[in-house]
Amino acid sequence: MIEKKNTAIEQKPETAVLVGLVTNTQEKEKVQEYLDELAFLVETAGGVTVDRFTQPLDHPNSKTYVGSGKLDEIRQYVKAAEIDMVIFDDELGGSQIRNIEKVLECKILDRTNLILDIFAKRAQTAHAKVQVELAQYQYLLPRLTGMWTHLERQRGGIGLRGPGETEIETDRRIIRDKISLLKKKLIQIDKQKATQRKNRGQLIRVALVGYTNVGKSTIMTLLSKSDVFAENKLFATLDTTVRKVVVDNLPFLLSDTVGFIRKLPHGLVESFKSTLDEVRESDILVHVVDISHPEFEDQIKTVSQTLADIGAGDKDVIMVFNKVDAYMWIEKEEDDLLPLTKENISLLDLKNSWMAKDNHPCIFISAKTKENYHEFRKLLYDNIKEIHAVKYPYNNSLLIFYNSIY
Repeated sequence: MIEKKNTAIEQKPETAVLVGLVTNTQEKEKVQEYLDELAFLVETAGGVTVDRFTQPLDHPNSKTYVGSGKLDEIRQYVKAAEIDMVIFDDELGGSQIRNIEKVLECKILDRTNLILDIFAKRAQTAHAKVQVELAQYQYLLPRLTGMWTHLERQRGGIGLRGPGETEIETDRRIIRDKISLLKKKLIQIDKQKATQRKNRGQLIRVALVGYTNVGKSTIMTLLSKSDVFAENKLFATLDTTVRKVVVDNLPFLLSDTVGFIRKLPHGLVESFKSTLDEVRESDILVHVVDISHPEFEDQIKTVSQTLADIGAGDKDVIMVFNKVDAYMWIEKEEDDLLPLTKENISLLDLKNSWMAKDNHPCIFISAKTKENYHEFRKLLYDNIKEIHAVKYPYNNSLLIFYNSIY
């Protein structure tokens, strides 16, 4: 028997270098954290980060983001290492993209473009696809004069997925027409979604919110006992998933929503506001935090700010500090007089810190190992029952009667 050779050519992942600025408002350590996250975004998009460049500047160069000397340094490296693309950690204008591309002679992306590309890759439903396409066109519109070279080449790969790039066909008038059409589509889809939400009956609604990749989908799977896609990549969940969950004879609706991220593109937030209606209309928000992440406090602030931006900042919140199994710390000696830092504070110290004294109920769990899972269910049940008693007093009486006879 003759074995057939596999003629399929395995596509080599695109290589990237990252560029960030150290400014008066963004210290070196913070820039490295942002670039770490940007590298994770590259990995999620299917690329490989080879190196990174930073430069101290008071503010981004209006023409080339970084200075001419640093840009020449990047050019030499890109040429020698045959790098496919250079990704900047902040949004670039159309003229900046054009100027940088002339010097580097490779694909130029910014953080916003990369995030939009990942969303385009992850979108599954018609709703999500329309939302992403709208955000892409809104990003493209003010950059047409600077990005025409990208469109002319019609290359595939990271940063070029989504709405068809066909020469100067994407002029401002056509783009505006497409934006208008997509907005009309979203309005129609939103009406359908609103009708679906109204038909769910008198059930308390709980929404899982949090930074991307903190374990929301894993918690959703645990509570609903159904398979929900979860992956160790950013934005694994894009479409809102809703499940009916019953805890100790108390039914409620649980939704898993898209994760938030620092420097989330404004256009994307605007486009996904209809998806986030599930958050705005929920009775309780379960704010999931990755306690093992070194910058979890910044992530909490990002999520809180985003919730406030979409009009959900006044909701009842349960703080769930997840991934306690992955929490790492360096134990201090008894006579060590050094102050507590993120590196040497124990989980017990954290539990007794501001988190436990905050106005929100909170609990520390591991969705992976199910540590404190039953305590989490009890906390969730108590909060849902309290709201249920106020919102649906008649149904609550039936619930008490039902519990008493079974």
